[in-house]
Amino acid sequence: MSTETPVNDATKAESNLGSRVRNFLIVIVAIALSAALFLGLKTQTNSVSLTELDENSTPLEVAISNNKPSLVEFYADWCTVCQKMAPDIAELKKQYANQLNFVMLNVDNNKWLPEMLKYRVDGIPHFVFLSNQGEGIAEAIGDIPRSIMGDNLEALVAGSPLPYAQSNGKTSQFSAPISTNSQDDPRSHGSQVVN
Repeated sequence: MSTETPVNDATKAESNLGSRVRNFLIVIVAIALSAALFLGLKTQTNSVSLTELDENSTPLEVAISNNKPSLVEFYADWCTVCQKMAPDIAELKKQYANQLNFVMLNVDNNKWLPEMLKYRVDGIPHFVFLSNQGEGIAEAIGDIPRSIMGDNLEALVAGSPLPYAQSNGKTSQFSAPISTNSQDDPRSHGSQVVN
């Protein structure tokens, strides 16, 4: 004999219905949050890639001969700072497109080894500011805020000294003293014995 009453069956049915509605709401909220997260991340990604900047950049040969100042960026696709700066460089390129060459040189391409040696590229991004005649006038390395880069480009276009860049200057000549004692003892480790 069953001791269950119709009231118990109704309570179980309401409980199951309540569980299903609650689970359904949880699923809907989870889907909505996932979609919001996906769309949020999608809008935060860089709208410009380094590859696009490179493809749309002025070739170095043209930049050094077209009588316009140039910004040369040494970069690599794997460089996170280069990736971070790409949207800012793209915006600056739009702003100064008619006044300035933007040149992208990938350090992973051995073709640019002579330029890397010439400008002593040992960190990226490495920016070289070239005059109208294609001569290096200043350099900057690392993550540079857009406003500072903009001030440098404004000065470059105007032919003024760059306010936020390391200038290429002359270095002092160094000559080592010449030893007049040709009979150094190898065990003296370079010290001279005076007789």
